[in-house]
Amino acid sequence: MNTNKPPLHFDSVSDSANGDVAKNFVANVFAWMTIGLLLTAFVAGYSASSGLYLQLVGSGGLMSWVILLAPFAFIIAMNAGLQKYSATTLTVLFLAFSATMGISLGSVFLIYSIGSITQVFVITAGTFGVMAFVGYTTTMDLSKFGSLLFMALIGVVIASIVNWFMQSEMMDFIISIVGVLVFTGLVAYDTQRIKRIGAGVEYGSAGATKLAILAAVSLYLNFVNLFLFLLRLLGGRR
Repeated sequence: MNTNKPPLHFDSVSDSANGDVAKNFVANVFAWMTIGLLLTAFVAGYSASSGLYLQLVGSGGLMSWVILLAPFAFIIAMNAGLQKYSATTLTVLFLAFSATMGISLGSVFLIYSIGSITQVFVITAGTFGVMAFVGYTTTMDLSKFGSLLFMALIGVVIASIVNWFMQSEMMDFIISIVGVLVFTGLVAYDTQRIKRIGAGVEYGSAGATKLAILAAVSLYLNFVNLFLFLLRLLGGRR
């Protein structure tokens, strides 16, 4: 799933500096992201080991498409409902999104060995942590790289669709490398953007909670896509 368009609502938030508030907000975002990733990992492992994934995919009809597209529907719903949904509703949607992603990623446990998945996960976590630290601490304005990264992301999506028909191993290798670079850059970019958002919100308010959940979705998608591209490059198949 290669989508990471930042929620448009973020750009309208004040850039005023408030270090403590920003720190608390960023910590909240990372906490939600971690909860989402843990839920996804649990559901993915369960859906693979229990046979749920194969049962759903093998049932035929539209179920395969539902599994593939359901996460997109949750992302659209969360972004569209930022103003009208309560923080509780957004929380439920986020958890449902994470669980649905887990089902769609059940195939990972069927294709790759557990050792490979664990190794790549550790590499992903390390890379993510380093780039998040860079994005949080750097004094360089990374906003100018946002449009470049987004254009590169669109290129990766288009190339992936084309290669779905071509089935070229070389093209898949190139796409995977570019994908790793794009999402590595997006981790730093989004972390800095989230830090700025946090400096302009009232920490602890319902609005801050809703923004934190949407920000967590962006970081969550960065992590998952970085993991998947690294898995395609480094993962050992069963």
